Amino acid sequence: MARNKLPGLYWDKKTGKGSVDKRIDGIGRVRHRFTASSQSEAEAEYHRAIAQAKVIASTPERKLFREAATKYLSEETKSSIDRDAQCLVNLDPWIGHLRVDQVHQGSIQPYIEHRKNQGIKSNTISRELAVVRRILTLASRVWRDLENQPWLPTAPLFRMPDWKDAAKPYPLSMDEQQRFFRELPEHLLEMALFAIHTGAREHIVTELRWEWEVRIPEIQSSIFLVPGEFTKNETTCMLVLNSIAKNVIEGRRGKLDTHVFGFRNKPVCRMHNSAWKKAWIRSGLPVGDDVLSGPHNLRHTFARRLRLAGVPLETRKALMHHIDGDITVHYSPAEVGELVSAVEKLTTVEGVTMLRLAS
Repeated sequence: MARNKLPGLYWDKKTGKGSVDKRIDGIGRVRHRFTASSQSEAEAEYHRAIAQAKVIASTPERKLFREAATKYLSEETKSSIDRDAQCLVNLDPWIGHLRVDQVHQGSIQPYIEHRKNQGIKSNTISRELAVVRRILTLASRVWRDLENQPWLPTAPLFRMPDWKDAAKPYPLSMDEQQRFFRELPEHLLEMALFAIHTGAREHIVTELRWEWEVRIPEIQSSIFLVPGEFTKNETTCMLVLNSIAKNVIEGRRGKLDTHVFGFRNKPVCRMHNSAWKKAWIRSGLPVGDDVLSGPHNLRHTFARRLRLAGVPLETRKALMHHIDGDITVHYSPAEVGELVSAVEKLTTVEGVTMLRLAS
């Protein structure tokens, strides 16, 4: 086989067989076998092989999604990281072995269908996809290799499933609240009372810490400023206390060094446990996949009662921590006093009839 004019190109005119064997600085040795019917075809194969080698050499080696997930779990400090870890355990057999640039709507769709067939609600699956989206966003915007190149050029979008299967909220009437609270053990009763009078989410109640308490002499009371890493929208959340919530706090003072709420001298990990579920059933409240029966109903009850008490929308949004881009968490003592006056109205709410649609 004769050597051609192009260095590293060998082509036999009689047999049509050829090869490329060339060393290129910064790339290494390029080898390629081909069959061509003319000199021009052989040269085209030569240039194609070298161009492909250069593309491969210039393309950074992508990390596996499993590596990205491990990095995320080791660096993230959010309070719900355990829940994210469980999501990633579910996802790993499906996408853990893929490169980060191979994870997209098409490659994750079989997992979505699998979870749907298991009877998992679309909202749960959306939350799992949100964890994937967060990891890929970090891979494209934050994480860099030694050459200062992103792990992923661009994070893909995901179409979140919505099968209209979300459970309906069940705000409690005063009579239902009294029946239910009577069935709760004391430590859950304290947490439930605090939640229904502050609108705090379950994980904030369980994580509530004394170091977050801020005393405001002007209103002769205190508030709690929850750091952003513990809130859903990652911004500081202010909890104001009416007289009932304040009494709960005073009753807990001195019982635990770090956390406000606890059981047997230890913080409580969750409110929605077996004791909660049994109390819900014993009090005759509705159960089933189509109705919420957990602590989040206390937040819905808080919002409903604020509205029934005539609290303005803007004030309700501040108390629910439904922030907009132009809303700041900085309040004057007078503004905090106005919020306290709003939640104090909940202490005088009479037995209001809750109008609900028949299922």
